[in-house]
Amino acid sequence: MDIELFISDCIAANKETDAQEAVNEVLTRAVSDPAAVLAALGEPDKAGMNVLLHSPTLTIFAATWTPRMNLMPHNHLMWANIGIYTGREDNIFWKRTPDGIKAFGANALCASDTTMLREDVVHSVSNPLQRFTGGIHVYGGDFFNTQRSQWNPETLEEEPSDGATIREIFERENERLNFSNGV
Repeated sequence: MDIELFISDCIAANKETDAQEAVNEVLTRAVSDPAAVLAALGEPDKAGMNVLLHSPTLTIFAATWTPRMNLMPHNHLMWANIGIYTGREDNIFWKRTPDGIKAFGANALCASDTTMLREDVVHSVSNPLQRFTGGIHVYGGDFFNTQRSQWNPETLEEEPSDGATIREIFERENERLNFSNGV
């Protein structure tokens, strides 16, 4: 996999009439060969977001999830495409109701799978495996500087979120993993 070519193909696809669909075609081709993605990005060894592109109109990063990592319900307020290149990502989808959010669906993504999330989707994510999961995430906007929401995993109360909040969650997961490994 040529990372620079992948990025330039995503930038070009993002200019199409149906940008999300066009970008998903690029992403689907990329993760169709998980071994090539692993060779280009490396085997995951910690939770993180390896930012490949960050602009006002497109954000691309390789997200890596520690074993058994969970991310509370959250929204993006922009479309998102996710392609898994190692491990598994389980998504629970949530709907806003007069009584708060309620779970209404789920999807499991394995290596080579992609999914497209609309800009109004609320989802939670977990890696159910005892090993790392890696996925390429492509967002139709500035993921890191968009104020959005997350929901408390215990109370399901809405709270503010942004890129810095998400980065802190990934760092806490690395601390949890190091603690459980006796580091």
